[in-house]
Amino acid sequence: MTSLSILDLAPIPQGATAREALHRSLDLAQHAEAWGYNRFWVAEHHNMVGIASAATSVVIGFLAGGTQRIRVGAGGIMLPNHSPLVIAEQFGTLEALYPGRIDLGLGRAPGTDQMTLRALRRDPRTADNFPQDVLELQALLGPAQPDQRIRAVPGTGSQVPLWILGSSLFGAQLAAMLGLPYAFASHFAPELLIPALETYRERFEPSRQLQKPYAMVGVPVVAAETDAEARRLFTSTQQSFANMFRGARGQLPPPIDDIESYWTPSEKIQVQGMLGRAVVGGPETVRAGLEALIAETGADELMVASAIFDHAARLRSYEILGGLGLAAARQPALC
Repeated sequence: MTSLSILDLAPIPQGATAREALHRSLDLAQHAEAWGYNRFWVAEHHNMVGIASAATSVVIGFLAGGTQRIRVGAGGIMLPNHSPLVIAEQFGTLEALYPGRIDLGLGRAPGTDQMTLRALRRDPRTADNFPQDVLELQALLGPAQPDQRIRAVPGTGSQVPLWILGSSLFGAQLAAMLGLPYAFASHFAPELLIPALETYRERFEPSRQLQKPYAMVGVPVVAAETDAEARRLFTSTQQSFANMFRGARGQLPPPIDDIESYWTPSEKIQVQGMLGRAVVGGPETVRAGLEALIAETGADELMVASAIFDHAARLRSYEILGGLGLAAARQPALC
């Protein structure tokens, strides 16, 4: 059986506030824990009025403090935006507060636009140093060395599990080389999913953290009582992606009855390309879609992303998904 986890961006629906979005994310995490989900991740995005998870480590602390068992982490931290020492201190602190429950997924992209990247005081060329920064962070979270003069406090010796996130072959190659678990972002960039997984598994080298490949696949899922209801709920996500191509990012819009009247033919093609792995429908439709995805990819774990306007409908979607029998028991020692 394949484990199920959740990627939540703390979406801010139209008419809501960031405070409301964050408390809804906590409510979802608490329900997900009761429904047997493996982990609950949030991601770093900046200058996006519809996403409340920019201060990712702060949000993780809020979620971990309001839950008891579910693993909580970053999916991910955009490491080129930060000093590895600062991230080691932040996640070392989280691990000290919530031992055995913290994950640290690392991405190479900035998680924003170039103007905001400059506001973060980062040089776009720092992304070229991503492999070296991962190694530096790994060393800072590892056991103290006799001659080590700079330590993360807390952090040193915490062994917070690292993940490499990616949507291309680069991340797959790096995760394989370092012997780390790999999460592919097919929830918005599905094109290279299969080649990336093949590369990761073929080139994997065992490490102290992981002895064999462990692959997580991101997938957008909207489940409801009927296929028609799920398709309508999904139009919120479709509108958001269409708005992104229009350069009009905003808060999560309510669903509409006819998505065809909203987007242009070219926008439809672009959005469908990014959401090509989405599984949307009633319980049996979702079961069949996810079982087909698992069979095709051999995924060890699915990371489900669902941006649904109505919070009750979002909870129900994850409840339906969690009850399909796809979720295995937690495996905290694995990663």
